[in-house]
Amino acid sequence: MIKILNYLLPPRKWVPFVIVAVGVGTGLFAYLLYVSNAVSYLSDDPKTCVNCHVMTPFYATWQHSSHGRVTTCNDCHVPHNNVFNKYFFKAKDGIYHATVFTWRAEPQVIHIKEAGTDVVQKNCQRCHGDLNANVKTTGVTLESKSHGEGKLCWDCHREVPHGKVNSLSSVPNARVPLLESPIPEWLQKQTDSTAIEKQKESKQTK
Repeated sequence: MIKILNYLLPPRKWVPFVIVAVGVGTGLFAYLLYVSNAVSYLSDDPKTCVNCHVMTPFYATWQHSSHGRVTTCNDCHVPHNNVFNKYFFKAKDGIYHATVFTWRAEPQVIHIKEAGTDVVQKNCQRCHGDLNANVKTTGVTLESKSHGEGKLCWDCHREVPHGKVNSLSSVPNARVPLLESPIPEWLQKQTDSTAIEKQKESKQTK
């Protein structure tokens, strides 16, 4: 064990630089978590979805649908077979979404991916088991649908719960929760007061 530690530790002359580098890296990582509001993604609060502004149409259409009164986003879009699979899927999806959003690669019209389709179908069946048993859709999966052995729930219920059009411009005036500023309150006050003082000074010079 000691040999392994000695192997991993940097030479004595590099220790100060390593400490500074680790400190800077840790600080940047913590700041990134804070600015991105990453902790909120551990919850089931639908407001988390509008951390990314491209989800605004989906939040608005869900909120005004019948599902808006009884479900959250995670009820439909995350697996519920076990807690490990749930958070693994959230992490995998979250990294993908964050990457796309950071690089401004989001399409004008967002379509659900294959993995998400499978999850949503299973959750439709989980919640509506008594109803869909009557129309023989209980056993329909993404795989069976691809082989022509049945239809997915939203092949018929196409407008539930997000409506027909899911583009960034479909609900331009939707009332959705505003994102909180990542700037600390004390810094915001300082910035505002500085801006006011500069405005006063510019008026006086005129």
